[in-house]
Amino acid sequence: MPKKLKILFVSGEVVPFAKTGGLADVMGSLPQAVEDCGNESRIMMPKYGVINDRKFRLHDVLRLKDIPIPIGNKIELLNVKVTALPSSKIQTYFLYNEGYFKRDGLYVNPVTKKDYPDNDERFIFFNRSVLETLKVLGWKPDVIHCNDWMSALIPAYLKLVYKDDPFFKNVKTVYTIHNIAYQGAFHKSALQKSGLPESEFTPEGLEFYDSFNFMKIGIVYADAITTVSEKYAEEIRTDEELACGMKGILNKRKKDLYGILNGIDENIWSPETDEFIEKNYNIDDLASKLENKKALLRKLKLPYNEKTPVVASISRLVSHKGFDLIIEAFEKMMAMDLQYVLLGTGEKEYEDFFRKMASKYPEKFSATISFNDELAHLIEAGADMFLMPSKYEPCGMNQMYSLKYGTVPIVRATGGLYDTVKPFKNGKGNGFVFEKYSAADMLKALKDALDTYKDQKTWVKIVQNGMSTDVSWENSAKKYNALYHKLVEGK
Repeated sequence: MPKKLKILFVSGEVVPFAKTGGLADVMGSLPQAVEDCGNESRIMMPKYGVINDRKFRLHDVLRLKDIPIPIGNKIELLNVKVTALPSSKIQTYFLYNEGYFKRDGLYVNPVTKKDYPDNDERFIFFNRSVLETLKVLGWKPDVIHCNDWMSALIPAYLKLVYKDDPFFKNVKTVYTIHNIAYQGAFHKSALQKSGLPESEFTPEGLEFYDSFNFMKIGIVYADAITTVSEKYAEEIRTDEELACGMKGILNKRKKDLYGILNGIDENIWSPETDEFIEKNYNIDDLASKLENKKALLRKLKLPYNEKTPVVASISRLVSHKGFDLIIEAFEKMMAMDLQYVLLGTGEKEYEDFFRKMASKYPEKFSATISFNDELAHLIEAGADMFLMPSKYEPCGMNQMYSLKYGTVPIVRATGGLYDTVKPFKNGKGNGFVFEKYSAADMLKALKDALDTYKDQKTWVKIVQNGMSTDVSWENSAKKYNALYHKLVEGK
C-alpha cells in the first residue's frame, strides 16, 4: 500500500468560492480526486472581498490570527478563516488581509477593467502567508502544489528563504501552468518587497529580462512542472509564440516537465443527472437528447428543423479562441444547412459583430452575449456539434463536456483539443479535427461533419464513441498521484 501523502493545493481561485477562469474549476475538483487516491488534500487561497462568509460558512481560526508577514521593510498581519470545500470534507483555508484583499475584484478592478497596481505586493503577501500559516498550523505537507502565477513564488521561498527551516525539510513542490500567457510580470522593485535574496536576481534565478516574473520563478525553482495536456507541454517547449517567452527556460527543465490532462467534474457535467437540461439521457437513449435540442431552440427562438444540425460555441470571445476564423467564415457558414448557437462575453469587436449577425440571420443564428451557466448546460445537451477552432488551448473543458453529452466536437489540433478529440475514421475516433489555423481548413472540417451527419448510423457511432471517452478526474488524479510519489520517494 503506497504511503498516504499530505498534499496542499495553493491557488488564486477555487470553485465555488471565487472564479475568473478554468483554474478555479480544476481546483474545485482535483483535490478531491487526489484524496480519493488515498491521500489527504487541503487547499489555501486568498479571502477576497467577494467571498460571502455566511454563504460558505467560513469561520475564524483563533490560533491563526494576526500572524506577522514581512513585506519589504514592513510587517503586515494575516488572519485565516476555514471551511470545507462543499460536497467534500476538504479543509479550505482563506488567507486574509483587509488592505490587500477586501476589494470587488480578484486581480482586476471591475470599474477600471485594469489590473490592481499592487498585485505584486498582494500576491507576495499571499505566497509568504501560505508558508507561515503551515508553520503556525503545524500541518506539514509532503507536496505543495502551486498553480499559475498567483502561487508561483512558493518554490523559491522554500529553496532560498526557508531552506534551513526544519519544518519544511523534504517538502516538495509541483508547479502547474494552466495558461502560460498569464505570467504575473512586475517591475524589479517587487524583489525588495518579496524578501527573496538580491544575490539570486540573475537570469538563471529570479530575474526575467530585468523584471520580476512570478511564473518564471515558479518554473525555475519548482521540483516538478506540469501543464494541462501532453500536447501543450510539447508546444510550449517548441513554439516560440505559444511559449510567451518561456521556451528556453522550459527546455532547461525538460526532464521535469509533465503534461497531465484535466478532467471534468462528472457530478456537475453528466447528461444522466444534469438538472439544468430538459430531459436526462445516456448513451443508450439518444432520443432524449433530441428533446434537449427542441428545448434549446425554443428557448433561443430559433425554428426546429428535423434534418438541420445545431452547431454551438461556448467561449470567452477572444482572438486565441479562434473567433477571427469564425468571423472570416461566417457568411459561408450561414450558407450551409446548419443553425449556429453562441454563448459568451469578451472583446467588444466580437460582441458587436455577433449581435449584428444575430439580427441579420434571426432563424439561423443566436448570440447570447452573457455568462449563463444554466444555458451552457442546455447548449451542451441540445447541440449536435461543438465548434472550437482555438489558436491555442492549454487543455480546454468544453470539448470534454461535449464528448460526455454526445455533442460532436469540431476542433483545431492544438493543446488539450489534440489530446482529447480524435478524428473519426474506420469506426474509431470521436470528432472532427483540422490542423492549419485557417478559415478554409475550419470550413472543410465543418463541411465533413455536416456531410457525416446526414448518415445517421455513422453519426450515432461517433456520438457513442465520444460519450464513452474517459474524461474523468480519476484518470488525471492517478497521474498526479504517481508524480507526487515519485518526488517524495526520490525515484
